[in-house]
Amino acid sequence: MTGVTHTLPILMTEPPPPAPGTVRHDLRLIDSHGRTIRDLRLSVTDRCNFRCVYCMEPDVRFKRKMDLLTLPEMVRLASLCVEMGVRKIRITGGEPTIYPHLDELIAALADLPIEDLAMTTNGSLLTSEQARAWRRLGLRRLTFSIDTLRDERFTAITRSTSNPTRVLDAVRIARDEGLTPVRLNAVIMRGFNDDEIADLAGLARDLGVEVRFIEYMPLDSARAWDRSRLVPAREIVDAIRRRFELVPLGRESPNATATRYAFADGAPGAIGIIASVTQVFCDHCSRLRITADGQLRTCLFSTREFDLRGPMRRGITDDDLRLLLLDATWTKPRGHEINSPDYEQPARPMSSIGG
Repeated sequence: MTGVTHTLPILMTEPPPPAPGTVRHDLRLIDSHGRTIRDLRLSVTDRCNFRCVYCMEPDVRFKRKMDLLTLPEMVRLASLCVEMGVRKIRITGGEPTIYPHLDELIAALADLPIEDLAMTTNGSLLTSEQARAWRRLGLRRLTFSIDTLRDERFTAITRSTSNPTRVLDAVRIARDEGLTPVRLNAVIMRGFNDDEIADLAGLARDLGVEVRFIEYMPLDSARAWDRSRLVPAREIVDAIRRRFELVPLGRESPNATATRYAFADGAPGAIGIIASVTQVFCDHCSRLRITADGQLRTCLFSTREFDLRGPMRRGITDDDLRLLLLDATWTKPRGHEINSPDYEQPARPMSSIGG
């Protein structure tokens, strides 16, 4: 792909300091704030066939294949994380459905002793045959992204040749093939799609799925995040309630990202609100992220990450790799500082981090 890479700050990648001896002895992924890590976001590629305006500029360059984790490296890291307490794995990207070894990865991860194996996709490439095969291999759930129901606006937001109908067809495929519960994510931006909030909420009722509304976050490759584009969670809920009466359900668990609502009239489906900016839920975060190029990130908004690929390719033993994972996890910050005047946007955009 041609284009000029955006100039971004250099991430801190120094090795982490050793965690306390008791933590290293127990071999459990915990941080210095008492949180236990149960969830792993594993990015399999930084490539995507969309260029969403809140994520990736058209001229972004992707990593070379040699700079990305191999399938055995991904499985090795995931296996060690599971040994140390991870119980849920989500495959992310970029767009994971363009990863050439996806079937093999799903089969390998599904063979681990975990409670849940899910994947996030834009849905533009999904077929019934793929969904059926992934379900057979052990994938349990799919989450899709859809930010508008209007064809022209979809083209403008995603900078792609796909359309909302294609994504909704993929949602039905996933539902029919048992990759459930299906969820739809919508990033809401003022002046872009905030006039469609209630229409998007209606998809939950029509399709019997959960539609999750996500506050606009500073994770774009252009580093052009503008707080004036942020639609707060409270405003999103109010927009839905003007059309549908909602019943609060709270969070599924303390470490869940979404606050959930049911429809008061008993209609199928549900609404989720992920308010990463205005209603911070960091205190119960249980997630780690491994990027496609093998960097461990303890927070979505980290300005620091820890290299795993380099040590693996230099021959690090599993015992030492476990300690590296433990030490890095111990440094997980209490929370992000988006609302602080000293906040610094991560160097990586969302597509390079993995959702």
